[in-house]
Amino acid sequence: MSTANRHTGWRLPVVVAAAIALPIAEVWLLVLVGHAIGGWWTILLLLVEAFVGVWLMRREERKAWRSLRDAFARGAMPGGELADAVLVLIGGILFILPGFITDVLGLICLIPATRPLARRVLGWSVARSAARRGVDLGALKTAQAHLQGQVIRGETLPDANPTQPPTAEHTPPDRVIKGEIEP
Repeated sequence: MSTANRHTGWRLPVVVAAAIALPIAEVWLLVLVGHAIGGWWTILLLLVEAFVGVWLMRREERKAWRSLRDAFARGAMPGGELADAVLVLIGGILFILPGFITDVLGLICLIPATRPLARRVLGWSVARSAARRGVDLGALKTAQAHLQGQVIRGETLPDANPTQPPTAEHTPPDRVIKGEIEP
């Protein structure tokens, strides 16, 4: 069995189990809340959550797309902005699904105060998946730094006497890079 098959073999059963367990947990929680506060109040609570979720999603969607457009206009690599746009989309989808668990997960994706946590989880998941597929994340980070103007172009010059290795009494002083930095 190859490494790729070993890593992907467990995903399908986990996704199927989650797809079965989530609706069961949602129905259990709805029944529990319905018994505690009454059926009509539970339905009203779900409707209020849906309206608040749609309002919050639209508000955050506008902010996310605006910051994404601004990043593209600056010529910057839109890492966090793109993740925020994806998380707002995921949060909106979770709010469409009826239930309290999906609403809480949707809030984590939509609220600006909790979105950094969701962004870290999303980034960790994407990085892990990319590393498993053999994508060189170091090259991606270098490309991102270059696009954001964090790379200083320069050149290296050979040592004056490359045949002699440095000794304790002939150790060169701290190396100084001479040049100009252009913005």
